[in-house]
Amino acid sequence: MSPLPHSALAALVPSGRLIAATAAIALTASVSLALSTPATISIDGQRLASDVAPVTTPSGAYLPLRAVAEAAGAQASFDPTNGDVVVHKGTDVLVMRAGTTAAKLNGHRITLAHAPFTVRGRVMVASATVASTFGSSVRYDTARHRVLVRTPGVVIAGAADDAP
Repeated sequence: MSPLPHSALAALVPSGRLIAATAAIALTASVSLALSTPATISIDGQRLASDVAPVTTPSGAYLPLRAVAEAAGAQASFDPTNGDVVVHKGTDVLVMRAGTTAAKLNGHRITLAHAPFTVRGRVMVASATVASTFGSSVRYDTARHRVLVRTPGVVIAGAADDAP
């Protein structure tokens, strides 16, 4: 019996090495995702519940605007007619749109460092935008996967962030 001629179909079958390498990469990625912990947000020592976790990158964290604004004592609204996202805190008003760095603070044009974007229907803003809008300090703790927000005038006595 003579061997079958090498067909075009046989040439498309991946080698055992390629299959093993692909399986190893997929397993590593799956384990990495399964073991990763999404970042949490803590505002003035209290963990913030949000249906969308912060988006973290090597350059910083992006936070769900409405959840953070409301926890910081501000009001956030969305105007579906023009796409404006409006944040009111005290006498300050910030108006911005997802996808653009152009914004207005108290009627004056400003340029945001990073354009807001949406995740599952939530507007995400850079931590620097939160800091400047609310006068807060914002820090991303990479070791604990936490974004720590401190609003001015709030005193936290005796308890660490996320303390039980």
